Amino acid sequence: MSCYHGWVELQQLRYVVAIAEKRNFTRAAECCFVVQSALSHQIKALEKELGTALFVRSSRRVELTPAGEAFLTEARISLAAADRAVAVAAEAVGQVRGSLSVGVIPTVTAVSVPDIVAAFHASHPHVDLTVRGGGSNEFMRDLSSGRLDVAFLGVGADVTPASGLTAHEIARGRLVAVMASQHRLAHRGTLALADLADETFVDFPAGSPGRLQGDRAFAAAGLQRRVGFEAMSTEFMLALVERGLGVCLLPVDCVPANPALRAIPVVDGPCRTEYIAWGSFNPSPAARAFIEQVKESIALHMVD
Repeated sequence: MSCYHGWVELQQLRYVVAIAEKRNFTRAAECCFVVQSALSHQIKALEKELGTALFVRSSRRVELTPAGEAFLTEARISLAAADRAVAVAAEAVGQVRGSLSVGVIPTVTAVSVPDIVAAFHASHPHVDLTVRGGGSNEFMRDLSSGRLDVAFLGVGADVTPASGLTAHEIARGRLVAVMASQHRLAHRGTLALADLADETFVDFPAGSPGRLQGDRAFAAAGLQRRVGFEAMSTEFMLALVERGLGVCLLPVDCVPANPALRAIPVVDGPCRTEYIAWGSFNPSPAARAFIEQVKESIALHMVD
C-alpha cells in the first residue's frame, strides 16, 4: 500500500464531485468545462497518489468505490471551505463573492423567484448562482449535507423543517380544490373533503411533502381517496385537471386565471407553510445576502 504524501488540487476535488454526481466522465467533463482526456488524466493521477481507486468504471456507468464514497464527503467539505474563504475575504472589502446554490419547489407562492434571482444577480454579479427544482424532502437532505445553500420549502402546517436547518416562514394558507369548469362541483362556493372523497386526484408523488398534506388531511377526516395521476409539475397537473381527468389540491396562487378551471376553498382542507431555509451552521455571505433579498421582497409585497 502506498503512503499518500502529495498535494491534492482543488480542481481534482471538483472533478471527483462532478463525476460522482453525473455518474459519467463525459458529462462531468462538460460540467467542468474541460476535455474528458484532461479530466480522466487528473483522476488517474489522484488515484495513483492516493494508492486506491475512487471509481469503478464500465462502458456504461461509473460507480464510487468505498474509498471514493469516503473521499467524496471530505471533498465536498474542502470545496465548501475554499469557497467560503474566498467569500469571506471578498466580504471584508465590501463584496459578495463565491457560489450559491438555491433549491426551488414548484409551488412557491409567497414571492416571485425569478424576480428575486434577477435582483440578487444585479446586486451581486460576482456570485456564481445556480438554481434547481425539486421537492422539499430532497432539499432538506441537501441543505443538511451542504449540497444546497438555500431552498424554498413547502410543507404541511404541522411539519417543521429538519433539525440543523434554520427556516424563516414566508407564507401560510389552506389549499384549494382545483377542477375543470364543467365538473359537477364547479358551481359550489365552498367544499369539504367529504365532497371530494369519490374523486380521482392528480397529486404529487407518494411520500413527498406536497402529497402528504392531502393524504394526512383525508386520513384525519376518516376518508380515503384515489390518486390516479402523479406529477412534480403543477403545470402538468393543471393540464390533466383541465381535461377532466381528476381534481387536485394546490395553493390558490398556483392556479392561473383560466376560464377552464375553478379553484374552490375547502373548509377542512390541508394547511400549508412555505419557508426559506438554510443550514444553521455558518451560512456563507452569499447565502446571507440571498436570504435578505427574499425577506426584503416579502416586506415590499406586504407594503403593496
